[in-house]
Amino acid sequence: VAGWDDPRMPTIAGMRRRGIPAEAIRTFCGQIGIGKADNRVSIETLDWAVREALNRRTPRVMGVLDPLRIVIDNYPEGKVEWLKAPYFPQDVNDPPKGWPQTRKIPFSRTLYIECGDFSLQPPARFQRLAVGREVRLRHGYFVTCTDVIQDETGTVTEIRCTYDPDTRGGSAPDGRKPSGTIHWVSARHAFCSEVRLYDRLFYKAIPGSDDLEGNFLKDINPESIEIISDCQVEPDLVAAHSGEIYQFERVGYFCPDSKDSRPDALVFNRTVTLRDTWAKLEQEQT
Repeated sequence: VAGWDDPRMPTIAGMRRRGIPAEAIRTFCGQIGIGKADNRVSIETLDWAVREALNRRTPRVMGVLDPLRIVIDNYPEGKVEWLKAPYFPQDVNDPPKGWPQTRKIPFSRTLYIECGDFSLQPPARFQRLAVGREVRLRHGYFVTCTDVIQDETGTVTEIRCTYDPDTRGGSAPDGRKPSGTIHWVSARHAFCSEVRLYDRLFYKAIPGSDDLEGNFLKDINPESIEIISDCQVEPDLVAAHSGEIYQFERVGYFCPDSKDSRPDALVFNRTVTLRDTWAKLEQEQT
């Protein structure tokens, strides 16, 4: 049973625990106005207000939700480089008060990337890693996949790559462009954390609309929360405090859970995705 401050609940306490800032709530209220007649407002209006509030004020970091191990064969064993990366790529020289311009992230021979950023049989327009294909590691180097290790079921368990040492920082002297850019974390330095992916409490735009008695409970989304126990995040996040919101690059906005997160057991709640993934579904239902 969800409590009054459960991040899935449409309460102020629930929204704040999920990381929705007061600014976004005020913007949302200003957008919908006040009327005497009953009215329904799309939840995407709130999501838009949240993204608008967080876009420029939220530091960027890297977290891998579904880790896949890659080993860079021609990178020296035991070597660690500390790469400089901006917290606010859009305002590198003018970060919000209290934040430095950059942080340092470790790069080593063994990394984690998202499983979804690799494909054995890449479909058309797949701009990520595949056998024989070169991609850019965000803030790092160009790497090329040379081999794949699979288990007895055919599941990919490890990727072998080579890197180009002349591409540090993400650009090549010869001007070549890789097929895409993906995020990563150093396996040796990453912190394992729990991530709670909160989604819509109801899977229909108008709960109860298909029930003669208007029973909205039948439309509760059974997948309104997904818990990932082995998300790997960059070491900078071990100092994350309640109330701080981060953008995991290419993934979404997240904040430490105000009740359950500790430095020795990190727990992050997803505040909102980077893009609206429900718009098409709602169009099909209306």
